[in-house]
Amino acid sequence: QVQLVESGGGSVQAGGSLRLSCAASGYTYSSYCMGWFRQAPGKEREGVALIDSDGSTTYADSVKGRFTISKDNAKNTLYLEMNSLKPEDAAMYYCAADKGCWGLDYVWTYWGHGTQVAVSS
Repeated sequence: QVQLVESGGGSVQAGGSLRLSCAASGYTYSSYCMGWFRQAPGKEREGVALIDSDGSTTYADSVKGRFTISKDNAKNTLYLEMNSLKPEDAAMYYCAADKGCWGLDYVWTYWGHGTQVAVSS
């Protein structure tokens, strides 16, 4: 069974940084596409970033230049480094995985339960 467990959420001030982690288990991690999504109250869930098995990355326009997605295959862990955080970045952040890699708009197969990120101004 695929399991994804996020950690690293918390409260930071605008302009600050935070790194989220997603520990994956139950599947061949290195062969999957991994991604981060977020959902703020009253808004739809949006894709933030993804990283393919070959290391290629895709970012939402709203986070380009500020967020970095990476993975450590040896540790089966996905990361999202968030810099220059803005109040609009506040949301529940979810880790996701899929055998394919069809983009941020695709409905992915496996999901974590989320970790909350709050940004104060």
